Parts: sequence; C-alpha cells; structure tokens
Amino acid sequence: LNITQHWALILYYCQERYSSHVVDVSSDAQGKFSHDPIFSFLHAYGLLMQDQVLDAIQELEQLKERRDLSLCVLMALVYAQKKRPNPDRDVIQELDGRVKEERKTASPKALYYAGLLLWLLGRNDKAREYVDRMIKISSGSKEGIVLKGWIELRSNKDAYAKKSGKYFDEALKEKSDIFALMGKVHYYEFRQNYSGALETINQVIVSYPSFLPALVKKMKLLLTLQDWEQTIDAAQRLLQRDKNNLEALRMLALHSLCREGDVGEVALNQCFLGLLFVYCCVCAGIIRCQLMEGQIEDAEQQLEFLTEIQQSIGKSGELLYLRALLAVKKCRPPDEATNLLNDTVDTHFSALQGLPLSVEYFEKLNPDFLLEIAKEYLALSPAKAPAPGQPPAPQLQHCASVLDTVVKVVPGLMQAVFLMAKVRFQSGDIEAAQSSLQHCLDQNPAHADAHLLMAQIHLMQGNFKLSSQSLELCLSHNFEIREHPLYHLIKAQAQRKLGQLQEAIQTLQMAMSLCAVKRTGSSTKRQSKRVELSSADCVSVFLELAEALWLNGEQHEAAKVMQDAINEFTGTPEELRVTIANADLALMRGDTELALSMLRNITPEQPYYIQAKEKMAEIYLNHRKEKRLYVSCYRDLVDKLPSPHTFLLLGDAYINVQEVGESQTYVQAKVLKRAQLEQPDSVPAQKQLAAEICAEIAKHCSSQRGYERAVKFYKEALVYCESDSKVMLELAQLYLTLDDVEACQQQCSAILKNDPVNESATLMMADLMFRKQDYEQAVFHFQQLLERKPDNYPTLSRLIDLLRRAGKLEEVPRFLEMAEKHSSRAKFEPGYNYCKGLYLWYTGEPNDGLRHFNKARKDNDWGQNAVYNMIEICLNPDNETIGGEVFENLDGDMGCKQESEQLAVRTAEKLLKELKPQTSAGHVQLRILENYCYLATKQKANVERALNVFIEIANSEKDHVPALLAMATAYMILKQTPRARNQLKRIAKMNWNIIDADEFEKSWLLLADIYIQSGKYDMAGELLKRCLRHNKSCCKAYEYMGYIMEKEQSFRDAALNYEMAWKYSNQTNPTIGYKLAFNYLKAKRHVDAIDVCHKVLDAHPNYPRIRKDILDKARATLRS
Repeated sequence: LNITQHWALILYYCQERYSSHVVDVSSDAQGKFSHDPIFSFLHAYGLLMQDQVLDAIQELEQLKERRDLSLCVLMALVYAQKKRPNPDRDVIQELDGRVKEERKTASPKALYYAGLLLWLLGRNDKAREYVDRMIKISSGSKEGIVLKGWIELRSNKDAYAKKSGKYFDEALKEKSDIFALMGKVHYYEFRQNYSGALETINQVIVSYPSFLPALVKKMKLLLTLQDWEQTIDAAQRLLQRDKNNLEALRMLALHSLCREGDVGEVALNQCFLGLLFVYCCVCAGIIRCQLMEGQIEDAEQQLEFLTEIQQSIGKSGELLYLRALLAVKKCRPPDEATNLLNDTVDTHFSALQGLPLSVEYFEKLNPDFLLEIAKEYLALSPAKAPAPGQPPAPQLQHCASVLDTVVKVVPGLMQAVFLMAKVRFQSGDIEAAQSSLQHCLDQNPAHADAHLLMAQIHLMQGNFKLSSQSLELCLSHNFEIREHPLYHLIKAQAQRKLGQLQEAIQTLQMAMSLCAVKRTGSSTKRQSKRVELSSADCVSVFLELAEALWLNGEQHEAAKVMQDAINEFTGTPEELRVTIANADLALMRGDTELALSMLRNITPEQPYYIQAKEKMAEIYLNHRKEKRLYVSCYRDLVDKLPSPHTFLLLGDAYINVQEVGESQTYVQAKVLKRAQLEQPDSVPAQKQLAAEICAEIAKHCSSQRGYERAVKFYKEALVYCESDSKVMLELAQLYLTLDDVEACQQQCSAILKNDPVNESATLMMADLMFRKQDYEQAVFHFQQLLERKPDNYPTLSRLIDLLRRAGKLEEVPRFLEMAEKHSSRAKFEPGYNYCKGLYLWYTGEPNDGLRHFNKARKDNDWGQNAVYNMIEICLNPDNETIGGEVFENLDGDMGCKQESEQLAVRTAEKLLKELKPQTSAGHVQLRILENYCYLATKQKANVERALNVFIEIANSEKDHVPALLAMATAYMILKQTPRARNQLKRIAKMNWNIIDADEFEKSWLLLADIYIQSGKYDMAGELLKRCLRHNKSCCKAYEYMGYIMEKEQSFRDAALNYEMAWKYSNQTNPTIGYKLAFNYLKAKRHVDAIDVCHKVLDAHPNYPRIRKDILDKARATLRS
C-alpha cells in the first residue's frame, strides 16, 4: 500500500469503528512514512477510540508543536481530557484558549486536519465550518472538496447528503482519488443507485487492487443486488487475501444459513461471528421460560413491568408477541391472541421499511422469530381444512403472509418451507402443500415433520400404502421418529384403513404411552426429548383408539378410553369432537336416544355444529327411519347457518328421501325455488345467498362437464344478483372454455362497465384480445392494470410478451420505470428481475437477460420460468435458427464460437438439475430440453440419441409441436432434410395456439430456411409473413426476408427488411448491421451505410470486413 492507500484505509477503519485496525495500520504507516506526522496523530486517535486515554494524551503531547497538526492535536487533547474519569477543568480551559488562538492563523492544511477530526467525532456542523474556510483560502483544494462531500453525506440530513455527489465528481475531474471514489460509492448507496455504486467500486478495485475495503464493499453491494453467487465469489476472494476477514466469514455464514439452510456450516464460523439472530432482552427470555413452565401469574407481572419500562421507546414486537403468548396460556378468545400477533407482525416489519438487502436487514428480519409467530398462528387455526367454497381461517391467511416473506428472502430455511406446506394443507390446498413438502424433502431427505405431513396427505387421499411408505422412509432417515406420537397416530390410521385392526390398537397404545397424551407424565430424561402433540392430534389418538377397540370387540376398554378423553378435554375447544365420537359409541351400542341427546347439546355458535347435525340426520334416516326428521336437521342448518354449502346439503337430503333417479342439480334447483317461495320478500342478503347457491350448482355441473346446464344456472344466479362480478367472471371463464369468445367478451365488458378497475375482468379481456390477435387492445387492457398497480409483475411479464408480438418493445422501459418509482425495493424483487430479463432477452441482450433471470432463479414463484429461459439462452444465445443452413458459417471465428457454445451447454446442463416440474406436461418439456443439450454438441451419436427421445414423445403425445420441432431440428443436424421438412410441414398445417407460440415460430422459420435453400422464395415468404402476423418483433423473419430480397437483387427492399431486423435486435447484432450497411451501399444510401458501420464498430471494434467492405467504399464514393 502507498501513502494514499494507507490514509484511505485508516479513515475507512475509523468510520467502521474498528479501533484495533486503526492502531495497527497507523503504526505500520508510521514506520513506512516517518516523514509525515499525520499517521502518529491517527495512531493517537485510535488509542482514544480504545479508551486508552492516558497513552493517547502522551502521544498527542509530543505532536503539539508540529506545524499544520497543532490545531487538530489541541482539539484532540480537549476531547481526551474530557474522556478522563476526573477531567481537569483548568487544563481543558487552557487548551480551549490555545485552540482559539491557533484557529486565527491556521493554514489550509491545519484547517483540513481539524475538520477531519471533527468529522470523525461526528460533529458535522463544526467540521463544515472548518472545511469551508479551508476551501476558500486554498482556492478550492481538492482534498477539502472531498472531505466536504463526506461531511455532507454523513450529516444525517437528506438535503445536504443529496449535494455530496457533486463534490466527489468535482474532485474526480482532475485525477483518480481513492477517498473520493469511496465517497461516490457511499453516495450512490444513499441514493439507492446500487448499480452505480457497484460500477464505481469496480473502478476502485481496478485502480487500487490492494485496497481490501473495496472488495468488502463490493461483496455487500452484490448482496444488496441479490446476486448471491457473485457475493460468495467476492467473499472467497477476500478470504484468499485475508483468511480471518470478519465480513467475508459473516457473509459465508449468512449464505449457508439463508440460502442453503446449512446450520452446520454456520457453526464452523461461529467462533468469528457469534449468533446472527439472538434475543436482545433477558427479561423477555425470563417471561418466555415462565410461560413455558406454566407460571402464568409471574409471567404476567414481569410482562407488565417490562411494558412499563419500554413505554418510552415505543411499540416492541417482542413484547406484543409475549402478550399474545400470555393470552393463549390464559385461554383468552382466539381473536384476542390473533390481533396481538397481527400487531406483532406489523411492528416487526415496520423496522425493515427502506432497508436494502444486507446483513443488517437479515438481523432485523430475524426469521427465527417470524417462525415462532407463524407457529402460534397455526396453533390458533382450525385443525380441519375449510368446507368447499369457504376461505381459509384468518389466522392461516396471516400465517401464509408471514411465511411468504421468510421463504422468499431465506429460501434455504426449510422449516419455513415446511410450515408453509402445513398452512396450505390446513387451508385445503393439498397440491400446493405436496409441492412444498417435496421441495423440503429434496433439500433434506431426513426432514421428519415433512415425511409425517406427507403421510397424512396420502392417508387423506386414500393412498394408504403410500402413507405407510412415507412413514417407513421417515423412519429410515430418522430412527428417533419412533419417539414422535404423531408418527404412531398416522401409522395406526393407515393400519386401520388396511384392515390391520390389532396392529392399529398396539400402535395407538404406543402413542398413548408417549409424552403429551396424558397430563400426568413422568419427568425422566427421556421424557424431555419427546415431542408434544397438538391438542387436535391428541384427541385423535384417544378417539382412534376407542373406535379401534370397539371394532375389535373390546367394548369395555373402548368405554374406558372414551371416559379418559372426556376427563382430559372437557373445557377445551376439542371437547365437542369427543362428544360427537361418544355419540358414535352410543350408536354402536344401539342407544340412539343417548346419541341424539348428546348431539342436541351442540349449539350453532359452537365449532362442529354442522358435523353434529349431519350425524343426527344420519341417525334419523338410517337408524330411526324418520325421513321427516332427517330433512329437518338440514332445514335447521339452513335456518341457523345459511350458506351455499348448507343449502346444497339440504338439496342432497331431498334427493335421499325422494330416492328418484333425477339429477342432483335438478333437485337442488327445486330447493332453491322452495327457499324463494317461503321468503318472497327476500332481503338483498338472501338474494345474494340464492345467487351463491345457483353458482355452486353451476360449478357442480361444470365439474361434471355439463357446461350448458352450468351456463343456465350461472344466468339464473345473475337474475338474483345481476351485478355479481364473481358470478359474471365464472360465467365468462366458462364461455372461454366453450370457445364462445363473443359471449365471454360481453360478460367482461359488463363487469368493466360496473367496475372499471376489476383486475380479473381486465386480464380476461386482455387474454381475449390476445386470442383474437388484436394486440393493440390487449396491450391497452394490460396498461390499465399496470397504471393502477405498477408492481403487478405477472401482468407486466405478459404485457412484455404482448408488446413483443405487437412490435412495440420500445414501450417496455416505461413500465419498468413505473415499477421502480412505485417501490424503492423494485430492483430487488424477483418478479421485477424476471420481467427485466425478459425485456433484455427479447431486445438482443442475452447476457444481461441472463443476469436478471439469475436474480429470480431461486424464487418460488418466478424461479422455474427463469431457469427455463436461462437454459434457452445458453442453448441459443444469438437466437439463431437451430438446424438452419441459410446463415450457417457467415459469422467470424467459428473456433472461438464453438468453445463458448460448449461452455454454455455445460451451464445449461447444470441449470436443468434445478428444474422441478409439477405436471406431466412439465416433465415432457424437461425431457425435450435435456435432449436439446445433446443436439447442441453436434455429435452424431448424441444427436441420434436425442432424436429417439423426441420420436418417443411425438408418438405418445399427439400433435406435440415442441417434440415435432425437436425431431425436425435433429434431422437437419443429421443432414436428413426431407425428413425434417415432413415434420415441419405437419406443424405448418396445425392451428396456431399461444401455448406453443414460440415453437410454431421456430418451426416456420426452419421450414422457410429449407425453402430458401431450395430457391422456393415464394413459399418461404408466406411462412415468414405468418411469423410476422403472430410476432411483429420477429427479427429473424425480417432477416430472412432481407436475404430473399438481396438474392433477387432488390437491394432497396432488402434494406427495408434489414432495417426492421436491425430495429428489433435493438441494434446490437453486428451480423444484421453488416447486412443492412451492405444493402444501403448497394442501394446507394452511402450516408446511412456509414452511420450503421459506425454503430457496429462502436460496439464491436474488431468486427471483420465491415470497415474494408463497406465503410471505406462508402466514404470513397462520397468523396468522388
């Protein structure tokens, strides 16, 4: 390090409060640069930072008489004397007097050092006075201007900080300065221009490669930009230079914990780091322990005391959380605890507003704390999924919102992914739950809770063998799972379903013997390791055992277990489940009256009322043969809890008592009419209910493919509630299914007339216009949505595709800017980066597109599509016609190109491993992509191997356009053009659809390529026009059209087409630029030819032939 770098390094450590580093580096500088006493002063300042006041004073006294340093030394001595345990006021007064005298005659250098000291001490206003004077008397000293920039930047006043950038820029006009460059980096950070900060820090690294703080700053900036791969690269580079670098070790630990979920890796670095997430308040920890031990009163007193203490500092998320826990322990109403948890979440997240992604962000996010909140939400949620058509419980919705944040920011935290699966399971979204669980198990096959929940799902779906297999798999990975009562409960349920009654009883008895089933447990060491069951699962153990014993002929034992359950759960929310199960046992004994009397005690405001009424109805119908009372149970349900679900239950009841072969929907309609006749003056709420019932019937018809009857019932629903947008949307969707585009459009128009901002209707209208290839109108509807909600990234991604097809990609940046202005965090959102990547890819910038897709790659919502796009870019970065021969070998250095292609294929192969398709179509797509990698090698054996797979897919999937295109591509690479042409002609005869739009385009281009090679320009032209009808931005179609015109010596027409190709490649493709310039030359448009040549050479200075072939000739012609 030279003197400038030592100076900058010490100031960096001063700002970061690394006092030991300040002392060490300034001591090193004293030895190397003994002629400059400033390093002795900084050494003394470092001692002051370490509170070694006497040593600092001793060193400062030796510097008092040094010219240029005396002023700052005297000021430092005043500061040091005031830090002493017993300050000497006389000494301080004398020093203050000397400071005033020195200030009057201070040189610019002395003023600079004094301002620097004041700045380091945080006295910005006073520092500004000194530096302003220094700049004035030195006629604009560069050093002073840089320090002025730093003072303004650290002033904690936005108005001053915003001006700091101009000071750094002014200082950098003359020459590079490390202190100014670092200031500019921090200025860009303040303005949230992280890309600008990264660009500047790269300049620092190039100019000053030995300056380690620049690498540290780059690593942190890359984290802010969510580029984890480069962040880790930067951390590893730092460790190569400094194996004990604290920041790099912390970053690696953070990555292991947040992205990989590898707690063990974090533990390796713990000696350097300590814990990332800790609870800062000992009192809060004590309260938690008291709550866990059941010391409710003590905990409540402690909490009141702590609340009083903390009132002065505002709301605390931790305290609100403890109050929620206390409410649960005191059996307060669930809504009270839920509201406290909601307040906890709002307070906790308010501390994160405006923070960029950084170590500080992760510390304040505190994912472990959020997981605890999520667990409490889950504990307050109903154990059973909601009835069909009903929304999930509010607690589940709040829980999902919290977990969504954690999973997005810390995807490696598998416990969060598991809890999200549990939320989805309890919300009734079984498919999504299974998907999350599979992700958990892919990352950690030994995740016991994930295996157990998967077993429960299989059991619920009736897959008893799969459920047993999940349990066995769980046991093979984690033998301690035998200590988990839930394992035995699920195992017993599966055994009973498989008819293994005796085994089920033994398994349930094992569950009963484990902890948390009975309150009177032992306190052995083994007891402490066991996992507690939820109260819902606890009840299930009792009830399952009672039923199994009864079915096994052990009625006396069953009664004893049931009595234990009554004693155990009386007064708890699960009491009613026990009552219903007890009624079942009474029924098995033949005592129907006792069963009915138990069930009658369950009132409408209690949980399980519907189940109780259904059980009573079953008794009346099957045991008492009283059809009238059977129906009356459902009539009571409709009276007490009117909803579409209860009306449908009543409809089913009428069917059962009539015992006729009429369709279910017909009888349900009769129920609806009956309800109307009995209440002719229906209030609006009842009309709404009638509409909901009709809609439910329509849904049922639709699920049975009775689409015409479904339309009829939707229309009837609209008679009762003509402006119900939900029903109108469902009817519109049904029309779309029936391919009745006009009727669908009519419904959407009606919705938008009443509700112009209805998002679903706007989206559907845009889709309709898209299907009709009215891109202008489709774009209009998408624009309306984005102007209302600029960060609606699913809509934005679709709009980008639409603007591409409409030939208006130049409009995309406006919407990206709207999203950026809408949210300061937009550039870090996976959805934003996906959309930006899409735009860059479509405009001929695949490398930048890759970079943005990479930022979305790990996201749950955007990741899979981002990876697919990244693979496509790797396999075809230049958007060539794979297998085409017209433009083959026209580009420069093929050897270099082949090498880069091989590297890209290897990258694609790695990315393929990240794809986790959830549908059969997705698996087919994955197989095709895997085999495209074989095609990319151009080796005959690999191409033939891929071809066999494509043929197999095409045989099993009728008219599968991607497979047929892949076959044709393989045939072209194998030089079997006739076979390729046959497959492509087959595709050309098919009707275009949006799902396979890109594959249709590629197949038409490849077939056009074949026709051009054969001289069949008219047939090729028709296909190219077809491409442009569906995608006005199809650069390749314009390029082929230009080629045809060029071959026909029509250079003006060729130039027009190449102009369009040049436009839609965003003027980035040098090959197209060359062709355009060449045809301008031939068409005698010499100025235009020269202009294009300059654009090509600016971006590609070494592009072959263009200077000699075109630029020189055009210039010569103009001169002559």
